[in-house]
Parts: sequence; C-alpha cells; structure tokens
Amino acid sequence: MAKKDAAKSSSRGKAPAADSGIKIVARNRKARHEYELLEKVEAGLVLTGTEVKSLRNGKANLEDSYAEIDQGEVWLLGCDIPEYLQANRMNHVPKRRRKLLLHRREIAKLDSKSGEKGLTLVPLSIYFKKGIAKVELSVARGRKTYDKRESIKKQDAKRDIDRASRRR
Repeated sequence: MAKKDAAKSSSRGKAPAADSGIKIVARNRKARHEYELLEKVEAGLVLTGTEVKSLRNGKANLEDSYAEIDQGEVWLLGCDIPEYLQANRMNHVPKRRRKLLLHRREIAKLDSKSGEKGLTLVPLSIYFKKGIAKVELSVARGRKTYDKRESIKKQDAKRDIDRASRRR
C-alpha cells in the first residue's frame, strides 16, 4: 500500500498527460479547405518582444500567409501579428517577414518537396509549446473546386451518420 501512495504523490506535481502545455493562438482554417495537406512539420518562430506579447494576447492572422525557402532559410510571409497596444515607439511591423527555425535536413526535405510543381508551404497554426512560439507548416497541393465540393459532401454525410447514431 505504501508503494501505491508513493506513486500517487509523485504524479501529483506533474501536469496530466492530456494537458501537453500547448496554447493555440491562431489557426488557418481556410487552408484545410483550400489545400490537400501532405506532410506536416513543426518550426520555431523568430519574434521580437512586442510580437510575443501580442501573440500571448491571442492576436494573429494566418489567412493569406505562406512560407518560402530563400538561400537555405525558411521565411513566413503574409502573417499578420498586430501591434502590441501597450508598446512604445519600438513596436514591430505587423506584416514583416519572419524567420522559421528548422534543422538543415528538414529545410532540404521541404525544399525538395515544395520545388515540385503545384506544391507549396502553408502555415496551419501558430501556438505556444512550453512557452515557445511554434508554427505548424504543411507541404500542400491546391485543391480544385470539384475536390472541395466532394470533401464538403463527405463531411456532411459523416455528420448525418454521427447524428443518427447519437439518437439511438
């Protein structure tokens, strides 16, 4: 019995396994509809102090953003992080290019994939993981209109099946 009490007390100080310490700031919901997502990668994000504070307030927009590889570095373009209201004259530019942090082999892999015709790098979400800002990138292929309609039909059918099964 003493062993059980010791096991319980040691796990009390830690966070539960379900709570992974991730706080999502912004999602690119449109990307899941507009693109077929092939491969996902987590990248660090180089930010200034006021950008971090603005993100911690939950302010960011990924709607028209994308990533590109330039001279062996990955850059996030078009991401809008609004100015921090309580900052002074040293505030940041809302739509500046932001460097993404990846290992060299990951950059080479993404470069070869995104170099193929029709593939692009799309950011899916910005979040804090253990207090550090991260971006989830995906290699994606644009969908045609008929593909979008087909996926909507599948979602509707799945939703109807789920509703019917809940009623029983």
